[in-house]
Amino acid sequence: MAKLSTAIDSLRNFVSNLNTSRDKQYSSAYYAPEYSDDQLHNAFRASWMARKIVSTPAKDATRKWREWGAEESQIEAIETLETNLGLQGKVKEAIELSRLFGGAALYFSIRGDDPSQPLELSTIKKGSLEFVTVLSRRVLTPGQMETDPLSRYYGKPKDYQVAGTNITQTVHPSRLAVFIGAELPDPDLAVSVQQGWGDSSLIAPFEAMKSADSIGANISSMVYEAKVDILHIPGLADIMADSNMRSLLVDRIELCSQLKGNNGMLILDAEETYDSKSFSFAGLPDIQQQALQIVAGAADIPITRFLGQAPSGLSSTGESDLRNYYDSVASMQSLVITPALKNIDEALIMSALGTRPVDVNYKWSSLWQVDDETQSRIGKETAETIKIIAESRLFADDALTVAFANLLIERGVLPSLDLTATLTREEDPEPNPMPGAQAT
Repeated sequence: MAKLSTAIDSLRNFVSNLNTSRDKQYSSAYYAPEYSDDQLHNAFRASWMARKIVSTPAKDATRKWREWGAEESQIEAIETLETNLGLQGKVKEAIELSRLFGGAALYFSIRGDDPSQPLELSTIKKGSLEFVTVLSRRVLTPGQMETDPLSRYYGKPKDYQVAGTNITQTVHPSRLAVFIGAELPDPDLAVSVQQGWGDSSLIAPFEAMKSADSIGANISSMVYEAKVDILHIPGLADIMADSNMRSLLVDRIELCSQLKGNNGMLILDAEETYDSKSFSFAGLPDIQQQALQIVAGAADIPITRFLGQAPSGLSSTGESDLRNYYDSVASMQSLVITPALKNIDEALIMSALGTRPVDVNYKWSSLWQVDDETQSRIGKETAETIKIIAESRLFADDALTVAFANLLIERGVLPSLDLTATLTREEDPEPNPMPGAQAT
């Protein structure tokens, strides 16, 4: 019978000990780091890097907020209710807490409803959305996981427990906008390790942060040793052995230091010599910058955004990096925030308008700031495009009016243009006759 052999798909070199048991790298392994909530909290408070990693994406995802599409009166009612609820700031806070501790949620209260029961959007009346509250993972405990594959909550908790001062309240997941921090690849692992939540966004860059902080602290300490004065004193060992002589020596050195500091001169005995040594900081800024770049890479934030500095160098790609980062934030808006806020948004519309018009929707505002020169160029190109299409006479005027209005709004040329207004144009008057021509 043929022997079974195991095929190993890796490179080995027994001469150089590459990938063998004698290779130092062979013993390296990844492990699941565990940080308590207190450690994460302390890192957020004490380290500016931890604060930026947690807060920067949350701020960028919510700072421009949303643009509602509806009638003007409807938009005003929805935005007024958003402002009264403080929804924009609370979404930012919930995302920050989820990135710091691994999870958080927004609870929205409907007047007269039992929070432990599933939300019925059709029963929401005008003005019934009372308030929105931010709940961190520390006070919100997931219940039993849904195992029915036909349930819309399959793989998610059936309910949550909110721990209060005197009472524990059960809340149905349909009444929560749940935000998960760094998601785990295996749902079963999320249940067994994080009780239904994700990891903190600080776990991956934690070691890189500590290295960068250590490098910075050591460089700061070296500043005190940037210039060291050396005084050669004959018979110093004998002087230090005598306590009286040692005291006189200390007094003399202090006096010499004062004279040197005040007058720029140093008075010494003929047999004493003076020397000075300076420390070179060449290369240390590069080491510090490289450490910060590693942290920024681990946090998935461009170094220009992470440090708040302009891109430098002849081949700088700061703008393209920032655009890629904004695309990543936009993905978080569409793939994470929008689904999480679905029920809150439906309740918001119903509570603000009393009904649910099908044409009421929103889009996220662009994060990229366009300068005046670029905006002027966009406006000119848009106007030329409209002129060319209109002169082609390929489409009806009524259809083009709406299409052109949408184009002007989307490109930011006329952002306040009211689509619902009836746009009419009077008949063009007859052209004036040529000078000297007889009117008929």
